[in-house]
Amino acid sequence: MEVQTRQLPLEMSEKVPMQPNVAIVLLAAGMARRMGPNGAHKLLAEFDGIPLIRRSALVAQNSKAGSVTVVVGHRENDLRAALSDLSLSVVTNPDFASGMSSSLATGFAAVAGDDPDGVLVMLADMPGVTSSDLNRLIAAFQCSGGSSVVRAVSQGKRGNPVILPRSLNDAIFRLEGDVGARHLIENSGLAVIDVEIGDAAHVDVDTPEAIIAAGGTLVNKA
Repeated sequence: MEVQTRQLPLEMSEKVPMQPNVAIVLLAAGMARRMGPNGAHKLLAEFDGIPLIRRSALVAQNSKAGSVTVVVGHRENDLRAALSDLSLSVVTNPDFASGMSSSLATGFAAVAGDDPDGVLVMLADMPGVTSSDLNRLIAAFQCSGGSSVVRAVSQGKRGNPVILPRSLNDAIFRLEGDVGARHLIENSGLAVIDVEIGDAAHVDVDTPEAIIAAGGTLVNKA
């Protein structure tokens, strides 16, 4: 006996809600002015034998984010070389000397084509942040339905990384100077979800002393 089949109308078919998707923008374009005149670059310092820029990129890659984009500027050729075999996007901020806001805009513009629900902004000079930390932030963002800011904290004190929902994109492009998104978040009117990740939320390595204290090794490569 022949069995007749027919396709259900779209409105009658089961609809599986999509999880909000997150793209990572890894900021690595800064001038590293506090490293002194010896030619060392903080993102080329080695942790467990791996340049910090590569280590941070691998942490981002091993998370549950949909994509990873690295923004470079100062010493971009050296940083690109450290990332050359990784499956991620590297974009140049030609205006990197003007400060962080231009790097944020460069990164957000680069991921705009993927239309992510949120962008996880990660600083490349924070060696304590792990893929598990990023996944906890991403999970909190998804649980919020993609509508809230999600921020890493240490003992309740705000830190980094942070996930910014799509509703803040236009405001990011209006930022100017050497500023991040802190004031934008405070004035956004959006709910903010704090995720405790311990000391990693605050430990960055802006000086040679900080690199050594965090377990890194300076590489004097001009």
